[in-house]
Amino acid sequence: MRVLIVGAGIAGPTLAYWLQRLGHEPTLVEVAPAARCGGYLVDFWGAGFDVAERMGIVPELRCSGYRLTEVRAVGRDGQRISSFAPSAFVGTGDRYVTIARSDLASAVCGASGGRIETVYGDTVKALDDDGDRVCVTFRSGARRDFDLVVGADGLHSQVRALAFGPQERFENHLGIVVAAFDVAGYRPRDELVAVMHADVGFQMLRLSLRDDLTLFLLTLRGGGDVPLDRPGEQQAMLRRGLAGAGWEVPAILDSMAEARTFYFDRVSQIRMPSWSRGRVALVGDAAACPSLLAGQGSALAMVEAFVLAAELARTDGDHVAAFAAYHARLADFLRSKQDAAKGLGLAFAPRGRVQLAVRNGVLRLLNLPRIPDLVMGRSLRDAVELPAMPVA
Repeated sequence: MRVLIVGAGIAGPTLAYWLQRLGHEPTLVEVAPAARCGGYLVDFWGAGFDVAERMGIVPELRCSGYRLTEVRAVGRDGQRISSFAPSAFVGTGDRYVTIARSDLASAVCGASGGRIETVYGDTVKALDDDGDRVCVTFRSGARRDFDLVVGADGLHSQVRALAFGPQERFENHLGIVVAAFDVAGYRPRDELVAVMHADVGFQMLRLSLRDDLTLFLLTLRGGGDVPLDRPGEQQAMLRRGLAGAGWEVPAILDSMAEARTFYFDRVSQIRMPSWSRGRVALVGDAAACPSLLAGQGSALAMVEAFVLAAELARTDGDHVAAFAAYHARLADFLRSKQDAAKGLGLAFAPRGRVQLAVRNGVLRLLNLPRIPDLVMGRSLRDAVELPAMPVA
């Protein structure tokens, strides 16, 4: 089958890799002019790690990623509130890595060895599903026919908008925005330590990267009109929201103007009753974004892509049966991840002094046995079994 996959982040190239191995003809189209860089770090583990292992990219992920030794929470004056090892959440084994999302995407894309048609700087403008094929009109003006179209184009999916309706029908904004940027030469540095400071309404995280770069990840409570395509207004919004903040926040905000990369978005979830319509399906954040708060979006996207490809193989290309089985296998699992994530807003942006005190009190307990499981609950476990993948 000829399958158009819209979005060359993580879900899209994962799906393309498996479809190509199964003998299909995937085409990737990505609206960005080139592979994206920057973004935030992700803790990559669980069932997504299993998919990466089956793709043979785990050694590259370990080489590109980081094995953090400490997560440290500090107060306004930099005093230590709590310190714990990442293994408190992901276990003491070696089946996890902290990695830049862009490096994970690069490894996933590279797994196909350049054998998949990839078009940058374009995306879909119109979809005409006549039951036997999907005629796709691209923004560039080109027109092509495909047997299937899969939207892997993220939270603000164009495919979802064209096939299912406007975003506001499915988006659940959690009242928080996220910004991530990296700066060269920032001091101080704490190697392999994630240092985080929270106060009412926000959390700032600092992490030293290679090549004298420092990554900053900011979550800020705020729900009004978020300027998604105007970086100047976004940075002004962050400065207003953090006026009077302590710790290193003023210096970090000063360094923001020199950022090498800058990412900004709403923290939202996508909740849909179905991930397919006719010959069009969704995968990754386009289908069931769990939000940054879940901490597993990239790994879950790879799981979704793998399962969709496996179901297409199992049903011998019967897309109706495959799409239904894909949803049946993953819907409850992903909904549980979304539900668990919604309760973590107080950790990323406490609403008030009481929530801040609760957050800091919990952090002080995380080195105790069983406490991480009580705090995170279902989000620590991937209660899904990956299907077998026949290869053509």
